[in-house]
Amino acid sequence: MTKYRVAVDIGGTFTDLVALNERTGEVLNIKVPSTPKEPAKTVIKAFQKFLNETNDAEVSVIVHATTIATNALLGQLDLELPKTALIATSGFRDIIEIRRQRRHELYNLFLQKPRTLVPRRLRFEVEERIGPKGEVLTSLNKNQVESLAKQLKRENVKTVAVTLLFSYINQKHEREIEKILKKSLPRTYISLSSEIAPEYREYERISTTVVNAVLTPVISSYLDELQRKTRKLEVKAPLCIMQSDGGITTKNLISKKPVSMVESGPAAGVIASAFYGKLLGINNILSFDMGGTTAKAGVIKEATPEIVSEYEVAGKVHSGRIVKGSGYPVRHPFIDLAECSAGGGTIAWVDEGDALHVGPVSAGAEPGPPCYGRGGKQPTVTDANVVLGRLNPKYMLGGKMQIYQKLSEKAILEEICRKIRLELTEASAGIIKLVNAAMAKILRIVSVERGHDPRNFVAMCFGGAGPMHSCALAEELEITKIIVPLNPGLFSAYGLLAADFRNNSIKAFMKLIDDVDVRKVEAVFQKLELQGAKLLNKQRVSRGKMHFIRQMDLRYYGQSYELTSSTSKPFTERTLRKTVESFHKKHETIYGYAVEKERVELVNIRVIAVGLVKKPRLKEKPLNQEKPEKDAIIAQRKVFFEQDNEYVKISIYKRERLKAGNVISGPAVIEQYDATTVVYPDWIASVDRFGNIVLSMKNGGN
Repeated sequence: MTKYRVAVDIGGTFTDLVALNERTGEVLNIKVPSTPKEPAKTVIKAFQKFLNETNDAEVSVIVHATTIATNALLGQLDLELPKTALIATSGFRDIIEIRRQRRHELYNLFLQKPRTLVPRRLRFEVEERIGPKGEVLTSLNKNQVESLAKQLKRENVKTVAVTLLFSYINQKHEREIEKILKKSLPRTYISLSSEIAPEYREYERISTTVVNAVLTPVISSYLDELQRKTRKLEVKAPLCIMQSDGGITTKNLISKKPVSMVESGPAAGVIASAFYGKLLGINNILSFDMGGTTAKAGVIKEATPEIVSEYEVAGKVHSGRIVKGSGYPVRHPFIDLAECSAGGGTIAWVDEGDALHVGPVSAGAEPGPPCYGRGGKQPTVTDANVVLGRLNPKYMLGGKMQIYQKLSEKAILEEICRKIRLELTEASAGIIKLVNAAMAKILRIVSVERGHDPRNFVAMCFGGAGPMHSCALAEELEITKIIVPLNPGLFSAYGLLAADFRNNSIKAFMKLIDDVDVRKVEAVFQKLELQGAKLLNKQRVSRGKMHFIRQMDLRYYGQSYELTSSTSKPFTERTLRKTVESFHKKHETIYGYAVEKERVELVNIRVIAVGLVKKPRLKEKPLNQEKPEKDAIIAQRKVFFEQDNEYVKISIYKRERLKAGNVISGPAVIEQYDATTVVYPDWIASVDRFGNIVLSMKNGGN
């Protein structure tokens, strides 16, 4: 039997399966259209295709990324949210509805806030009170909780969020409530805020716990169904899930804390970029992923993906930024991403003032762009690329999927040209310019707005549509080097195979640095490391593969938000001074200033428990001559380039026939099974020893 590690990533348009042969390092790539209403069905379809193509496959592990959690909160059909109850300290049940004083549309008099996930009639209060130092001021009224348990049973509540005041310091009362509820309601899911988000900021802690409670039945049901169906195919491998912070965890653990996987899919691409960067010796990378529905940008600085500690789930996106107050705040580590509605399936349209727009609506997998021939009528970015000659006008997926150029032309002529009197080429080029402008903006958000100069970074461009737009975006940001990985359309799925197990533990510790007892801090670090080690043990990670990262959340005294700084062990006075110095430097990098004489406050102590997994081995190939073989050129085609403002007849290369060491001078187009790379006139494409396409500006960009 041949052992494979399998990764499955569900996208808005396609679902990708990557199977890694553990002995040879060879990779099998499979792409099937997504079925958004039945995500498990698509995964099984991809698995069936994989098993049909391999006679003696034995799957050792399945790693999965999915957006089902976000889709449920966005109100996707067939993903009905379960009946959820909230138990809060007496007088505090309405915090979840009062929220913060934020209006995501400041001047909209008819503003609709996000629907409250727990209706008021299912928000209950209990008599109890823990003080700000963890002291018990009022004991829990257990009779009241027992009575409440009976009421929840009558209401047929499926899941409960328990969010008591100051429980992040002392979880005694939350534990007592859990014990009573489990006795009366053994099949009801229970989420405790002291476990889900044990840190201060009351509203955010409640919001995070409620989101977790709402998602628990949805995710548990989906993963149970998926595992049941894979086992019917005789695949009995353990199921692991990608988390929002770029780490993986087991099915059993994620089922209890699904709030940690709401941005599961987008995180995988950044992890793949970081893995490739280490392999190629590149520390600073701008990760750019353009798929069928959205485009996403992330940043890897000094070989480490940038992480944020809060995210607004199911919020509205404006100019690549999640609008504060438009979604549900979640306190959990997330890979720092900016995204916009700019994918291959994003629809172009004309407004009442005769202005051309692209997005935010997408044609998705069903019906898809008109050129797919599945009934789509509205023109998309993919159709514009077909008209401009950048995409193969006859087929995709190596000939397995037919393309209808006439349908693309018809859609753009009827929906765009006739309304604003543009020629077909003008309209198509305009669509590409608009979508490129939106994507350049998200790249600036994760670089310039975070204090990074994009000119000092290498762009890693992937996704089915990413390499087609990479040169235009690089020119806009003055980036002189681009990496297009071997299988860009399946690259995010590849990132799943490179991800380590990752568990986050946090302890609130509100103290001024001058008052910190380093021995107490060291004791907290050791306790959190022990918790992390226990979780890794449950995930069958051996002690030798465990690695612990220590961090501290710091801020200037009086500030509202903190920055996370790494620290080392053992924690001594010297370590403390170095960590504070690191905080000052980080503050200056992000905000442009540091006040070293100002008092610094320690807010939280964090430990990331990492379980190292065996990384995929990329096959190295010997370098060949610069000139590609004659059979690498499969056609000549007229392609439109905005620099020339006309169609240019160029060579079309088949990527599978290019060899390491080959060099192609732009303009050119390189086609492959899962993506198309457009090499602009001022660029040179070379194939490195791993089969990646390295795009470099001619004359170094001068």
